[in-house]
Amino acid sequence: MKPNTIYPKIPLAQSLIEICRLKGLEHIVISPGSRNAPLTIGFASHPDFKCYSIADERCAGFFAMGMAQQLQKPVAVVCTSGSALLNYYPAVAEAFYNQIPLVVISADRPHDKIDIGDGQTIRQENVYANHILYNANLTEEVSDANDFKIQEALHLAQTQFGPVHINIPFEEPLYETETELSVTPKLFEFEPVKDPEIIAEDFIETWKTAKKKLVLIGGNYPNAIEQFFLDSLASDTSVLVMTEVTSNTHHSNFISNIDTVISPFTKEDFIAFQPDVLLTMGGMIVSKRIKAFLRNYQPKQHWHVDTLRAYDTYGCLSHHFKMAPNAFFRAVLNQEQYADSNYQSDFLKIRNERALAHQAYLETTAFSDLKVFETIFKLLPKNIQLQISNSSPIRYAQLFPVDSSIDVFCNRGTSGIDGSTTTAIGSAVIHEKPTIFITGDISFFYDSNALWNNYIPKNFKIILINNSGGGIFRILPGHQENETFNTFFETSHQLTAEHLAKMYQLEYLQADDLKSVESNWNLFLNAEKPVIFEIFTPEKLNNGVLLNYFKNLK
Repeated sequence: MKPNTIYPKIPLAQSLIEICRLKGLEHIVISPGSRNAPLTIGFASHPDFKCYSIADERCAGFFAMGMAQQLQKPVAVVCTSGSALLNYYPAVAEAFYNQIPLVVISADRPHDKIDIGDGQTIRQENVYANHILYNANLTEEVSDANDFKIQEALHLAQTQFGPVHINIPFEEPLYETETELSVTPKLFEFEPVKDPEIIAEDFIETWKTAKKKLVLIGGNYPNAIEQFFLDSLASDTSVLVMTEVTSNTHHSNFISNIDTVISPFTKEDFIAFQPDVLLTMGGMIVSKRIKAFLRNYQPKQHWHVDTLRAYDTYGCLSHHFKMAPNAFFRAVLNQEQYADSNYQSDFLKIRNERALAHQAYLETTAFSDLKVFETIFKLLPKNIQLQISNSSPIRYAQLFPVDSSIDVFCNRGTSGIDGSTTTAIGSAVIHEKPTIFITGDISFFYDSNALWNNYIPKNFKIILINNSGGGIFRILPGHQENETFNTFFETSHQLTAEHLAKMYQLEYLQADDLKSVESNWNLFLNAEKPVIFEIFTPEKLNNGVLLNYFKNLK
């Protein structure tokens, strides 16, 4: 027992809180409510927990997820009964597909109050059934069975990297407290994570002899793959490494702008570069073009390396190596034995040609989303965390190089626009580097309650690209310039963030041409409190600029 600690009087609440403490859970995001009062009192009164109050449950879920994204260990989010926990669902789904350890703890009415017309009561048990690693549906009394369920949930969140749900029923009174624990939870031990498999010699031989090996790296934590192995891959002429902006892996021989390089490919080009072996690792892939390439021109073998999951994204998955990339490379790579091949060099020649066309087009491009992203990526400081929202921003970001000192993240689990701002804020609370968040207008305004947050670091900065609507729909096949498109697809608007910034006491800067972007940049970087830099781009010009960009690469 800690001195001056207040505990809820309800034994089950004590048991859950004490297990969380003993199992190392530290960060607790609390959504205000009454049914969860025993948990709020217990967590907030205990010095071993760091608690955060976020009123909007959807924001609370993504805030906790952003923290867990950086900690790579469980963060809990706690809510009252009723519809509150349904608002966590977008964050739960993102955590499920992005493999982030999120612990949802929902207070509930007693079982005999469900479906009898009692207020603020829904069927909470198993509510996330399709997107959860584990449901711990507790009974109302303290028991070894409840203790086991709580601990199994925490164990799976940490070892299987995903969301878990603990549903805990409380009867009134809810606010009574005491100064000593009245319970001693039973602790359980769980099986350690299994050692990685031993790679069979035939796989090693296939890798060694294949002359066209494509390594595709999705979303990946910085430094998760040792640079020694990346350098070894880059030195192998039979290996072509493709990365995305969220891959956080770097080498001059890597293809980091996939769409720029392969968009003009002919059928003959695709056949020429069809891999013998496709090796994938990391999270979801952004590029639709590389997915189409690999689905239409499938490799002879597709191997995926991940300790937990393997998606058959290209319809040809042949083996899942359940191990970390470093363990795989340690077993497979032999830098003294390369297959004789022009696979990498031929592709790099094309990349260099595309770079010339890329630069020539941008030198004459009008002020637009594309030009703004080019400018921003040149001006970004080193040693920052860069968070990027979904839809257009992450796709534009794919077209430009990023410095290796910059850590890049995006919610690519479900690829939704909801929660991008809040995730970035939660991440910034934990990340040691200053955070810059690049977002589009629809995503930003959709998640504007993210700014209703008392924990935004002073060095958190937002770049808001406002093109007056969902500009991505203008580059999709269904685009037509009419009222239906503008209203129901693009959701055209004339909103600005200026008054939001004032309401939440953030600094605010704006620009509507290249000169004002550049002249305000140092003010943006040197702001002494959180700042929004809103850059207005022409609504009806952006799609033509981007589509012509790809045409001019040929």
